[in-house]
Amino acid sequence: MSILIIEDGFEYQQTLERFLGSEFVFERAGSGPAGIERLQQGGVDAVFLDMRFDRVPDDELLGDVAAVADQFNGDPVQARLHLQDHQGTFVLAALRAAGLKVPVLLSYDFSAEPRRWSRMQAAHKPVEFLPDSAGPVEIATALRRLSSAA
Repeated sequence: MSILIIEDGFEYQQTLERFLGSEFVFERAGSGPAGIERLQQGGVDAVFLDMRFDRVPDDELLGDVAAVADQFNGDPVQARLHLQDHQGTFVLAALRAAGLKVPVLLSYDFSAEPRRWSRMQAAHKPVEFLPDSAGPVEIATALRRLSSAA
């Protein structure tokens, strides 16, 4: 099974390759635009998507800084921080807007935000989440479940 990891670091890729490399083939994209470009080439069964992207250049963040700044009294610094902290949701929306229906597993705990998660599921399925504390076995199980349901 081919999994594209979209993250701004290498932590997930290194960990998942170490523990799950015998069952999955992992590839990494370091930003949302790079992930979309890779997915448009095809051959990916599922995406493992990080939520926070604070190590990419501002021009690689997806989302409209000016529109988000309006939510923060016009403060572009707060807007950029918001885009970094929630980049995974912007990447997911961009994937779907590009017509990419690949299953996505988000690394973020939405259990305390059931209404937000319900809206995301309705708008962006197939999608699931696991908290950052999830281990390789939980991640593998979720990836298999997502891929088989797609």
